[in-house]
Amino acid sequence: MQLSRRGLLYGTAGVAAVSLAACGAGGETKPLTGFTGIAMPTTTSERWVLEGADLEKRLQDLGYKTILENGEDDIPTQIGQIQSMIDQGVEFLIIAAIGNTSLGEVLAKAKDKGVTIISYDRLILETPDVDYYASFDNNQVGVLQAKHIIDKLGLDQDTDETFNIELFSGSSDDNNSQYFFQGGLDTLEPYIYSGKVVIPSNQTELEFTATDKWSRAVARERMTGLLDEFYKDQPLHAVLSPYDGISRGIVEALVAADYEPGSDEFPVITGQDAELRSLKAIKEGTGQTETVFKDTRLLAGVTVDMVKSIVEGGKPEVNDLGTYDNGFKFIPAYLLDPLNVTVDNYKEVVVDSGYATEEAIDTAPADED
Repeated sequence: MQLSRRGLLYGTAGVAAVSLAACGAGGETKPLTGFTGIAMPTTTSERWVLEGADLEKRLQDLGYKTILENGEDDIPTQIGQIQSMIDQGVEFLIIAAIGNTSLGEVLAKAKDKGVTIISYDRLILETPDVDYYASFDNNQVGVLQAKHIIDKLGLDQDTDETFNIELFSGSSDDNNSQYFFQGGLDTLEPYIYSGKVVIPSNQTELEFTATDKWSRAVARERMTGLLDEFYKDQPLHAVLSPYDGISRGIVEALVAADYEPGSDEFPVITGQDAELRSLKAIKEGTGQTETVFKDTRLLAGVTVDMVKSIVEGGKPEVNDLGTYDNGFKFIPAYLLDPLNVTVDNYKEVVVDSGYATEEAIDTAPADED
């Protein structure tokens, strides 16, 4: 298992013990079989489709039975799917939550059945029943995005030039949004204080920058409004965008406002998840200029190893015990490192690693409304 830069692996001593056997009739214990329910949030983002399938295959390769469901961005649907998994007798739940505060009641029912609950990528909040968290260093995602803007605009150069930037954040019901956003804002803050970076809209808080359900259409609408209100007579130099789908919505708004992709006047636009459509734009210079690659194959491996460790009577490896407070406790976590991807290194990072082929990037279809 790859180690995060955070250093030595910590044990799980001092955290709530996880049941290593299921209780049967009469109170006897049964060996765990690895029966796992996988609850993914949607099929509208390609990452969740790929990750759900990867998790399922890895678990099945170990001989474990699985159930895989996608909630299609509907909280009651996901709750119903999780309840069905509990009713079918799963021993583990791997959950990428749609609403991070919506699952307390159903997870309490799971815990009553002795189910081990792993929060996958998105931290589940306001429940004591989450056992582990597997994700990436989400603050670092925002740091990488902001550093790309700093580099592309030359903010560290000795110049009196000022630059106009707008900020976007993710869905307000996803706990990761605040980490992406704060990492980016903290990195840009010295340039904002010095006056080198100006945010004409003054929209610098999650409340105003959030993009409901990470929607491309919502991002496009907000960007259109910002352009109409604040950029009639001044240039826009960069947009801090947290996710590739949002980034593509921003590009669509810019193109509709007669900004020309690839020109010197086109704003620097960040992203995340290395989706094929965005990789194509980065490669061809037709809009978005950066994405943050989170190798979900590693994340799936970490998560499956957590299940395997418990089935075999051990404890999962974690490397963070004090960062992610879900409102009840700090959740033992394993955090992986994200990677910055631009036109200069996409081949090395994404193609050469086997994550995507040049052909898949080149033939990625356009977004559909």
